[in-house]
Amino acid sequence: MDSHVSGAAQDIQVSDKHAVPGDARHVSREKSPESGALPVPIAPPSVLPDGMRWREVSTPQQTIGFLLRRSRRRSIGLSVDDGGLLVTAPNWVTLRQIDEAVIEKSRWIVRKLRERHERKAQQATADTLWQQDGQLPYMGQRITLRLGGGDARPWFTGQPFAPSAGDQLVLGLPAGADPLRVRDSTYAWLQQQAQAWLGARLQHFLDANGLAVRRWRLSSAATRWGSCSSDGNIMLNWRLIHFRHDVIDYVIAHEVAHLRYLNHSADFWREVGRILPGFEAARDVLRRHDPASLPLI
Repeated sequence: MDSHVSGAAQDIQVSDKHAVPGDARHVSREKSPESGALPVPIAPPSVLPDGMRWREVSTPQQTIGFLLRRSRRRSIGLSVDDGGLLVTAPNWVTLRQIDEAVIEKSRWIVRKLRERHERKAQQATADTLWQQDGQLPYMGQRITLRLGGGDARPWFTGQPFAPSAGDQLVLGLPAGADPLRVRDSTYAWLQQQAQAWLGARLQHFLDANGLAVRRWRLSSAATRWGSCSSDGNIMLNWRLIHFRHDVIDYVIAHEVAHLRYLNHSADFWREVGRILPGFEAARDVLRRHDPASLPLI
């Protein structure tokens, strides 16, 4: 069991295995989308994966199409990735109950689908990022890539952990280097910076609260910013290094609070507020992103 700060997946419990469809479901009908918002394009795959079917349901947001897979799980699971919405449901749940779950979560689903659609559009021109004068976020500031540095090691022209807009990361690669080489060299440097900064900030919060961890490490998870296991292990996503200091501190404080409360109860959130007063603004920033969307922010 672990607790985490996460991205694009949700579970919906179906409380009564033998319920009549729609009985005591209390499905919330969400408000219509904002005026002027265009529907997110949703199309079925050209070939349906084995064991799945395509289904569409009309919601207050828009018509949502999704892949449906039956399983032995106990709850209805919703997950959004670049392929769209996947609904995994127990064999005994009715189609009406599945549709109601999609309607209930339609605002969240459409938001996640829109984020994925926008990310794909950005990725169409993403190669322009991994080249001379490409820009990317680093600790809340946009820095510039420079190629052709004489030193084989990357070096940074600004303060390593207090960058300013326009600071440069100089890579020892030729000016016309393949974008994948540029990306890999940049990622290696960012991960090195994340190891140092996130480790120092984690130790700061542990010392300030008289706590300890069994071990910690960086992760590359696509949907989690951080996690804390029941045996005291913490993982922090290296892509947090794209964000400003207060956002990084929020995720670390969140996981440190899980050392005392391995849940998201009222007591847990009070503990987060005690460790990091005023954390709410940083949490709101993080909710607009998932790890897989970076560094395209």
